[in-house]
Amino acid sequence: MIRVSSAVALLTVTTGVYFCARAENNSVRVPVLLELFTSEGCSSCPPADRLLEALDRTQPVAGAELIVLSEHVDYWNRLGWKDPFSSPEYSTRQYGYASKLHLDSVYTPQLVLDGKVQLVGSDGYGAVSAIENELHEHKIAITISNAVHSGNQITAHVELAPAEPQRGTGTAILYVALADNKAESHVARGENAGRSLAHVAVVRALTQLGSINLKSPSFQEVNFSAPPGVGTNGLRLVAFLQDPGSGYVLGAALQKLK
Repeated sequence: MIRVSSAVALLTVTTGVYFCARAENNSVRVPVLLELFTSEGCSSCPPADRLLEALDRTQPVAGAELIVLSEHVDYWNRLGWKDPFSSPEYSTRQYGYASKLHLDSVYTPQLVLDGKVQLVGSDGYGAVSAIENELHEHKIAITISNAVHSGNQITAHVELAPAEPQRGTGTAILYVALADNKAESHVARGENAGRSLAHVAVVRALTQLGSINLKSPSFQEVNFSAPPGVGTNGLRLVAFLQDPGSGYVLGAALQKLK
């Protein structure tokens, strides 16, 4: 194995930023949730989509479990191409982050790490630096078990450990996202006309399961009806706890399904 002084070696090329070194596996890793707000109608987004795929595939930061989600916004649809994965729900979520992070407006591609740090979605160096900073955070343990995909039905058991004292004793919101492992489409109009685009962890449903008391362990049973056409290339469930005030992600877990 080639050893490098930093957590990851990056190679910048004209088509984007790619990772050329893989971090060593750690027995215990800190989950870091990466939400990419993107659109097939945005000409600046494909490099960010490729970066997210590389982060997901290579897991380049030692000690971190990178849990990625692609959330396609709908406000670019007016420019001639309706992104088939877009939803006003994800645009609303991004506007919520803009308010919490004191931004003047929303933009794409935008990468939000654990609800507390945002940067341009194609900034590989900035992403790695922010991920490394998150390794010092104490996360609430979340476990997804008994996950079953049968027909268009997805069921799972989500269990949450009680928070450590430094994480507070209040409440947090439990979310579960259902995402396609990968998705592709050929863009016929708009800024990316004529291009075939590929995406990873494309969110197709995002459900708020309710408020969780952080002082005590709890569990939730999850039951999804997958939209038509979802899951052809595999699915993944992502469960995460989010502070309703700050928007900080207090814990996250991933389970892949066939």
